Amino acid sequence: MILVLLAEVTYLVAKLPRQNLGRKQNRPILLDTSVLIDGRIIAIAKSGFVSDTLVVPRSVVGELQFLADNADHDKRARARYGLDVVRDLQAIPHITVEILQDGSKAEEGVDERLLTLAKKHSAAVCTIDYNLNKVAAVEGISVLNVNELAQSLRMAHLPGERMMLELVQKGQDSHQGVGYLPDGTMVVVEHASKNIGQSVEIEFIRSLQTAAGKMMFAKRVEKEQPKSNGRPTGKKPQKPSITKTPQSVGAAEANPQAAVYHSDKSERPKEAVAKSNDTLRRNNNSSQRTKKPRTQAQREASLLELVDKQ
Repeated sequence: MILVLLAEVTYLVAKLPRQNLGRKQNRPILLDTSVLIDGRIIAIAKSGFVSDTLVVPRSVVGELQFLADNADHDKRARARYGLDVVRDLQAIPHITVEILQDGSKAEEGVDERLLTLAKKHSAAVCTIDYNLNKVAAVEGISVLNVNELAQSLRMAHLPGERMMLELVQKGQDSHQGVGYLPDGTMVVVEHASKNIGQSVEIEFIRSLQTAAGKMMFAKRVEKEQPKSNGRPTGKKPQKPSITKTPQSVGAAEANPQAAVYHSDKSERPKEAVAKSNDTLRRNNNSSQRTKKPRTQAQREASLLELVDKQ
């Protein structure tokens, strides 16, 4: 009897933890209509992050069938794609997909049927429906939201964003500088090799996701130079000085108009020209007034001289 009791105790101690662990891993996950139409559940399942049993209620398949038969063209195409997703999930080797026979039509609604099945079978609900997510959280049901998963996996910084980054080493090219974000993401900065050991402002250009991890490319933000107001700096331009020579002085005395024009040939004010014309006109009039009138004898002599020439 003692040996039998020892054998039973040994069996229970060795077997119970494995059963509990297996039961935790085999938690069923109920798939919603929105998740099947979305289709990203296939990539998640293929990556190996889903090890639990995926359960598709028959009421969900019935709703997809109803949409594929009676809805408009866009909804029909999406519903047919959802049915193809169920088939593709069943073809993945390491994933267990079950069809739960709960009836082809849910009178109370598919969402209410999912919440009832989740409570009954202690299952989680996989959905991208915002309202269903909120109701399930209120009911105390575990929810796996694909949108929240994608949001948590996206890049922390998008192209066009700026930040200060410390460059710690050179990149693969001689002109590149390399820094790291707080989460360990490597950032390659173009034309920043001379700024290694400094913190510079960068602007993200693009991101790259590979099997080895994620990395981002950026460029240095050049400081803007202050704009000039367009006015030249330095001394003011001086007017050209006019050097008077004896010849120019004599010419000016002989012809005032030419003197005025020569002193400022580039820009000759109209007022100066008018004044010079008035001065010449007055001089001509005065010269004419100073001449003495000719006598009768002089006029006759000039006429005789003209006749002789003819």
